[in-house]
Formats: sequence, C-alpha cells, structure tokens
Amino acid sequence: MALPLSMAIAIASGLPPQHGLFAAIVGGFLVSALGGSRFQVGGPAGAFIVLVGAAVADIGVAGMLLATILSGAMLAGAGLFRLGTYIKFIPYPVTVGFTAGIAVIILVSQLPALLGLSMASEGSEVIERLVHVQAALGTLTPAAVGLSLGTIAVIQGLKRLAPRAPGMLIAIGLAALAAALGGLPVETVASRFGDLPRALPAPSLPPVDAALLLAALPYAFSFALLGAIESLLSAVVADGMTGRRHRSNAELVAQGIANIAAGFFGGMCVTGTIARTATNVRAGSRGPVSGMLHALFLALTLAAAAPLAGHIPLAALAGVLAVVAWNMAERAEFAALLRASRGDAVVLLATFLLTVFRDLTAGIVAGFALGGLIFIKRMADAARVESRGPLVPGDRADETAPYDPSEAGDEGIVVYRIKGAFFFGAAASIGAVLERIADGARTFVLDLSEVPFIDSSGARVIAGLARRSERRGIRVCLTGWTPEMRDTLERVGAKGSGISYMRDVGQALDAARATES
Repeated sequence: MALPLSMAIAIASGLPPQHGLFAAIVGGFLVSALGGSRFQVGGPAGAFIVLVGAAVADIGVAGMLLATILSGAMLAGAGLFRLGTYIKFIPYPVTVGFTAGIAVIILVSQLPALLGLSMASEGSEVIERLVHVQAALGTLTPAAVGLSLGTIAVIQGLKRLAPRAPGMLIAIGLAALAAALGGLPVETVASRFGDLPRALPAPSLPPVDAALLLAALPYAFSFALLGAIESLLSAVVADGMTGRRHRSNAELVAQGIANIAAGFFGGMCVTGTIARTATNVRAGSRGPVSGMLHALFLALTLAAAAPLAGHIPLAALAGVLAVVAWNMAERAEFAALLRASRGDAVVLLATFLLTVFRDLTAGIVAGFALGGLIFIKRMADAARVESRGPLVPGDRADETAPYDPSEAGDEGIVVYRIKGAFFFGAAASIGAVLERIADGARTFVLDLSEVPFIDSSGARVIAGLARRSERRGIRVCLTGWTPEMRDTLERVGAKGSGISYMRDVGQALDAARATES
C-alpha cells in the first residue's frame, strides 16, 4: 500500500512523488521504531493533502519542509509535556466531520487527473475547482478515464476476492503496463516529474530566515494538530484489533522525531496511518519490526525500480486516491451522527462544511468549540435540585429516599440534594432554585453527596446563599461534601457562623432539632 499511496499523496499535494517516498522511508521507519504503539505504520497520509498543498502553494517546498520540521518539534514537545492524553477529548463528530471534509476535497482535487483534463489553472477552493473542471470537460481524455476506472475496479475487486493481495500495487502496475503497451496518450510520473531518484538525499536543513519561519509556523501548528489526531486515532484502531494499549505520549514523541527527520531528508509530514496500520495487523504483525521493514522494503524498491515507477499513469494514482477518499468518508458513521442528536449533527455539519469550504484548522477549532458548548449545555441541563428528606428517627440506612414535605418532622427544616456537576454552566439556574427553597425555612440542609465536582462558580452560589440566609436568620448546613469540595467552598467565602459542615444528613437534622429545642 505504501508505495502507490506515498507517491499519490505527494503528487496530490503539489509535490514531486519522491517527497512522499522519502517521508515513508525515513518517517515510517522512526514511527515504528520509537512509537508508543507496537503496530503503528507511519507515512504520508491523505488527510494532509489539503494542508501540505496549501503550504506548498503559499511558502514553497522549502517552507513546507521547514513547517514539517517545526511540527515535529511541536509534537515531540507535546509528548514530553504529556499532552497526548488530551487528544481523546476531541469530540467524535469533529473527527468524522473533518475526515469526511478532507475526503471531499481530495476527490475534487483529483478530478482533473481522473478525467485526463487539460487545465491551465485548477483553482484553490472546492467551488472554484469544480467550475474549472466543468469548463475543461471538452478536453477529457478517454484513455485516462479508462485507466482511472480500471484502477478503482481492480482495487475494489481484489479487496473482495483476495483481501491479502497488494491491490493498489497490482492496480497501478497493470495500469502502467496497459499505458506502455497500448501507447496510450496519458500523462505519467516521468513525463511530469522526470526520473525518480534511486537513493535518499543527504540530510540538510531547509534555508531559514525570519520571514519564512513566521510564515511556516501556522502550517507547522496545523501539521502537528492533525498529525497528533491521526496518529492517536490510528493507535486506537490498532489497540482494538490487537487487544493491546498504546502509550499516547510516547507515540507523540516518536511522531515528532519522525517528522523532524523526514523534513531533513526532503520528505513531507508523516503520521500514523489507519489503513496501513490495519493492513499491518491483518497481515500478522507481532511487533514494530514489520513497520520498520516496510520502510526498508520501500528504500530497496526505490533503489531497484525507480525507472519503472516513471511509467505509472497519473490517472492510475488519481484512482488510488479516489479509493482512499471513498474509504475516508466514513459514510455510515456520518449518517448515524446526523440521526443521533441535534447537537451532534450541528457539530458534525459545522466541522464538515468549514473543512470543505474554509480550511481544516477552522473546521476543527469550530467543531471543538461547538462540541464544548453543547457538552456544557448538556451537563447544565443534567444538574438539578431534588427534594431529599429526613427519615424515621434512628433509621438512616437509606440516605437516597425521596422527600415528601408532608413527612417532615419540622416544617422549618428543609432538606434538598444537588444532583450532577455544580459548575459555571449550572450555577445560575441552581442558584435561583436554592434561593426560592430557602425562603421561609429556619434550617436549610443541602446535601452534596451526588455532586461529582464543584467549581468556583458553584461554590460562590452556595457562599452567597449562606450570607443572605444568615442575614435572614436561616442556618445553612452542608452535607455529603468531600475535602476537595470543602476547600473550594471555603476559599470563596463559604465559612463562618452562617454555614455548617456536617458529616451526613442525619447529623445535620440532629443538630438543627437540638438548636430549635
């Protein structure tokens, strides 16, 4: 898989194919050798086509290589500072949305090669590209269409009939043979890019100046963000297939080192790749040596068969990427999330549409922000105040019995429980409820035993309630608190004569009745 994909991804990113091969050889070896997953296979990924293509168009190949090295430093730093565990907090609709958006962009970007169109300009945006494709339909090359469709058919056919066969490699080999023997008028790797090098270049640092460094930083951040997400998602897939657990921070450090090395050797950015990792596991991998050998086999292939690779039609490589885009789209997951809930659908569509029509970074940031807001809303809605009642004197075994006000021994004592996280999102609504409940009581017992955590906003609500209650002669008793909760409450002022901390509701009731008697 790695040979045709590495070349196709580089070409789709606006680079000569060797930049993808260099990345797969150098980066792929280091990802497997140093990574936190024993089965991870690294290399160029289809998800990077959009970002790398934009970087090449904006700051050139040298700038892209510099951004790759900088992204590697960022990834290694993230792993050393143990930030890998935070990647899991990215909402699932965001990952499905940006992946589907990238798939659409890849497919649109490959239309000229799939159809063999002659175009002076392809445009940079999806709509612009579609307009240019429509205008150039008169230059369609039937031979290119036939090769691209044949490539897709062979890949899909072998996937069903012989799933262990290297379908992509066989498909482009047949396409190259058909184009050469038939003398088909199609563009090939050699006709566009010349002969491929037969060895890795000597490592070197791209030219650096202050202006290029500043221009490369945003792309480096985008490379690092996407690389972290893709590699850890791939590691999770490998975990599910093997029953093992990866080390996320070690994986990020390895990804960082791999990207630094790939940039020095002229390779584009690399990450853990889900399709190649899954293929590695299904082929019987038992550890990282298989991933390291894949890189070495690529290096040997480059040395022995570089001239043959020049005969590969670009239409065949476009067919390979069309299959990649189709598989990336995660159509079943996309449809399921649209039906799951309105919030998930909003996050999914916002991420997808911004990725397609704006850029990947905007899609991820907006999706993450929306996902966070929806989570806050759901947590706030889940938090509530429940009636919570005194039991028969001497019987306190069931501390969760519902409260019926008519059973209260003293109408001046009210007992309520806060249920759910008491944080800034729920503070206003719960505070208003508590104010109404406390009116008319002489002792207000507030049970916190079902509050998983309380932040400073929630603590200030209780502190304010205690101060106002004290002025009205109402005593507030808190029960069910943890030492951490009490510390938070006291730090914002919930202490003094107006508030008492009791072990449980029974102790608070005894104290309240003793005071009144």
